[in-house]
Amino acid sequence: MAGAQDLLDAGERLDAEALRELQLERLRASLRHTYERVPFYREAFDKAGVRPEDCTTLADLARFPFTTKGDLRANYPYGMFAVPQDRIRRIHASSGTTGRPTVVGYTDGDLSLWADMVARSIRAAGGRPGDTVHVAYGYGLFTGGLGAHYGAERLGCTVVPASGGMTARQVQLIQDLKPGIIMVTPSYMLTLLDEFERQGVDPRSTSLRVGIFGAEPWTEQMRQEIEGRFAIDAVDIYGLSEVIGPGVAQECVETKDGLHIWEDHFYPEIVDPITGEVLPDGEEGELVFTSLTKEAMPVIRYRTRDLTRLLPGTARVFRRMEKITGRSDDMVILRGVNLFPTQIEEIVLRTPGVAPHFQLHLTREGRLDALTVRAEARTDATRETRDAAARSIATAVKDSIGVTVAVEIVDPETLERSVGKIRRIVDLRG
Repeated sequence: MAGAQDLLDAGERLDAEALRELQLERLRASLRHTYERVPFYREAFDKAGVRPEDCTTLADLARFPFTTKGDLRANYPYGMFAVPQDRIRRIHASSGTTGRPTVVGYTDGDLSLWADMVARSIRAAGGRPGDTVHVAYGYGLFTGGLGAHYGAERLGCTVVPASGGMTARQVQLIQDLKPGIIMVTPSYMLTLLDEFERQGVDPRSTSLRVGIFGAEPWTEQMRQEIEGRFAIDAVDIYGLSEVIGPGVAQECVETKDGLHIWEDHFYPEIVDPITGEVLPDGEEGELVFTSLTKEAMPVIRYRTRDLTRLLPGTARVFRRMEKITGRSDDMVILRGVNLFPTQIEEIVLRTPGVAPHFQLHLTREGRLDALTVRAEARTDATRETRDAAARSIATAVKDSIGVTVAVEIVDPETLERSVGKIRRIVDLRG
C-alpha cells in the first residue's frame, strides 16, 4: 500500500498530537465565529452560561449546548447562516417530508472544502486520477449528486452525471462508458443489479471495480450480496447535509473496517441518546458533530440521530466510526422491543429464495402494534421455497430480536423500487 500512502494529503499525514492541536485551534475559532455571527448560537451559549473562550481543551466542548434539526427548522431559511447573503454561492436543502426542510448554505471556501473531502474519500475508496466515476446519486437540492460530482472532478476523475432513475439507461451507460467507480445508494445499487440480470447481462462482467455507497444504513450482509453479485469492492461513505454533505467520513478499501472520520474538519462525539452525556470511545450511542472549518453554516454539537461508536484509526490516524446500525428516530418499538430495519435486513439477506428487497408494514391490531415483513421472492423460488422462507424469517426474528412478526413473501418486482433513499418502514397505523 506504499503507493496509496504516497497520495495522502497534508491533513491525513498529521500525527495524533498534531491533529489534536489543530482540532482545538479550529474548534475555538469555530465557536467564536458562531457566537459572533449567529444569534441562535449567541443566545444558546449565553443561556448555557458558556462563551467561546471557555473552551481551553477538546473536552470542554461537552459544556456547550447541542444543536438539533428542530433548531435548524425553527431558524428556516437563513437564520443559521454566519456570513452575509452575498457570500453564499450555493444552497442545498433536505426534503422536508417531516416538516420544514433544513436549508444549508455554502461559501466558495465551503464548496472547495467539500470537494476536497469527497476527493479524499474517493481516493480512500480506491479511486485515482483518471478514473471514470458513474454518479447515480440524485442531483438537485439533495447533496449526494453534486457532492460526489465535484469531489470526483477535484480528484481528477471523469464524471458521468447519471443521477437517479432511468435504470435501463444507466445499465447501458455502464456498459458503454466503462466506469471503474459507481457512487450510489446501496438500495438503488440492488435495483441496478436486478436490471442487469433482467437484460441478461452478467453484472460481474462490467468495468466497475469499486462501489461507494451511502445516504442510508446498510449491513455487512448487503455488502456481501453486492460484492458477490457484482465482483467489486463495496465501501461506505458518510455525510449529512447539515454538516456538509457526503464526505464527512469514508471507509478505506484496504481495510473495510469502519469509516475514518475526517477529524481535521469535523469533530465527532458519541453521546447517550437519552441523557446527552458524552460516552467514551468504544461505547455505542448517538453521533454528534461539530464543524471546525465551515464558514456559511457552521454547526456546534449537531445531533445526527445516527447510532454508532468511535474506534481507533487503522488505515488513517483519524478515528473510525462503525457502520451506522440505525437511527434513533427510525427505531420501531414493537410491544416493548426495540427493532431496527437493519436487523431485519440481515435476516432477509441470509434467507434462501428471497431477494434483497423488503419493507416493514406497521399496523395496529386492537390496542397493540403489529409488524409485517414483506419480502420479494427470487425469480426461481418455488411455492415450497417461499413458504420455507417465510417460516425461516419469522423464526429468526423471534429468536434474535425477541418479537413475533408476520411475514409475506411477495412476487418479484412487487415492492416499490427506490432511486434514492429507500422507504423501509410503511406506517399504516393511522
